[in-house]
Amino acid sequence: MNKTHHKRAGIYILAAILLFLLFYLAVQRIRCHIAVKNAEERLASYNAKTADLSYGKMTYVDKGIGDVILSIHGIFGGYDQAYETCENFATDYRIIAPSRFGYLGSEIMGEGTPAEQAKAYTELLDKLGIDKVYALATSAGGSVAIRFALDYPERTKGLILYCSGMPHTEKPEKDPGYAGPPSFLCGDFPMFLLSPLFEPVMGMAPSTIYSMLPCSARKAGVVLDASVTNGDMARNYDSYHVEDMQVPVLIFHAKDDKLANYADTVKAVPRFPNCTFISFEEGGHLMVGHENEIKKAVAEFTGKKIE
Repeated sequence: MNKTHHKRAGIYILAAILLFLLFYLAVQRIRCHIAVKNAEERLASYNAKTADLSYGKMTYVDKGIGDVILSIHGIFGGYDQAYETCENFATDYRIIAPSRFGYLGSEIMGEGTPAEQAKAYTELLDKLGIDKVYALATSAGGSVAIRFALDYPERTKGLILYCSGMPHTEKPEKDPGYAGPPSFLCGDFPMFLLSPLFEPVMGMAPSTIYSMLPCSARKAGVVLDASVTNGDMARNYDSYHVEDMQVPVLIFHAKDDKLANYADTVKAVPRFPNCTFISFEEGGHLMVGHENEIKKAVAEFTGKKIE
């Protein structure tokens, strides 16, 4: 009798756990649905434009006047992340913030390599009648920005890197392979469920998920970054001769960054011939709390007087 009682109790407990789990998932599904709708409304507020380039479409935001900053966003980004990275500069510069290949309305040219992405940027700049820019990149956008500065120095006034991927100091022995979240996790609901883990895993607040939604509209770009972009500087080490960089470089990095290795940046900095390196003790991958310091340093780098 005791065994039967214990068995029934175990079944009831298991059923209760399953019911709670189903209820939790249902609630999170509803919350995710609402968050995606809000994200779509937020994206619409940018009034992004679309350029028809030789290979397809590129969606971008164009705001402000003055010297031009071409903002090159990171993984799970798009024109929104690209613009928000530079929003603090919007009153003093013209911000061109495109979605990179596979993100929020931008199509992919060829294999989607950083070199092809850089070439696409020159097409966009030509269409907009822009001759030279400051290329500013965050995170996974670093390899694209470095490629742009190396391939098109005549179009680049300077290179600015935020907690970015960096060129290696020696050629890696192994191909880095796929470097990013697996494809099946790149949907809206899976990432929404994982967002409570953002802090311990990535050092970013769980609320960061709201700037990543809709993930489904960014998935092609995320997979491209993980399979092509993120490993390009290792895979094609010999084509990243940053010692020959012809433009000045400004690099920011926080020591507690959990996504882009700070030590790799310290090793890479001496490779750039004309480089200013500013590090922060804390702030994480997004360098939270250093907005004013960054704005001042960028102003000095670009020769801008900001009151």
